[in-house]
Amino acid sequence: MTEQTARTPISTLSAVRYHVPLRQGGSLPAVVETDNDKLYVMKFLGAGQGAKALIAELVAGEIARALDLRIPEIVFITLDPNLPLSEPDPEIQDLLKASIGLNFGIGFLPEALEYNMLSTPKPDPYYASKIVWFDAYTLNIDRTPRNVNLLKWEDHLWLIDHGASLYFHHNWPGYENYIRSPFPMIRDHTLLPFANHLRQADDQVRNLLTDKQLRIIVDMIPDEWLSGDDYFSSHDDYRSAYFDFLRERRDHSGVFIQEAEHVRQAQL
Repeated sequence: MTEQTARTPISTLSAVRYHVPLRQGGSLPAVVETDNDKLYVMKFLGAGQGAKALIAELVAGEIARALDLRIPEIVFITLDPNLPLSEPDPEIQDLLKASIGLNFGIGFLPEALEYNMLSTPKPDPYYASKIVWFDAYTLNIDRTPRNVNLLKWEDHLWLIDHGASLYFHHNWPGYENYIRSPFPMIRDHTLLPFANHLRQADDQVRNLLTDKQLRIIVDMIPDEWLSGDDYFSSHDDYRSAYFDFLRERRDHSGVFIQEAEHVRQAQL
């Protein structure tokens, strides 16, 4: 699989075959084949937290790409109304019917293994520090030993599953309260013991996340995923709220870096 860079545009593909559900995920993601004859892990519009989970996947995934973190190829996947008709499982058929339209997908990594603390070699400390920074920045609660969301593939660590990130957007009236959050849940991060270059990572990644880059990322959010929330008067206002949050949280990164360093020292 060709590694996607922060400058590679996102392709829009069509799902042509549903292969197998990945039942370890609460939202029933699945491996699907698309019209470019490749396999992708598809996250469904009709599952769990709906469009907000897809927005979190897209925005966090694009931020990861901007920070030169390894993440499988990101794509948009359209689901045709005829595809659910061939699925015999009623639960899956209902999910597919509720997801007609535009969905989210990432490249399927064949034979990838889930990372664990006993994996060798140990993660590179600087790369681990960048991942810890990224997860604290995006408020990602799902990189823990219980739900690691890291795959070992071709001798590298790959990041997956960011639908639980940016959880402030489930309560927009209070989103400003999270801008300066120290994110105390970083104490459970599976890579924190290896992240001994947090300050150096902070200096680098803040320079990569320019205002221009953040604006490009939020402008990728499809209109279809921004419908149904009457807190904003327009899609542009909706995207601007994401931009404002991400810009301000970047500018106050010292708050969550200090928390991560404090917790890490306490755990040594």
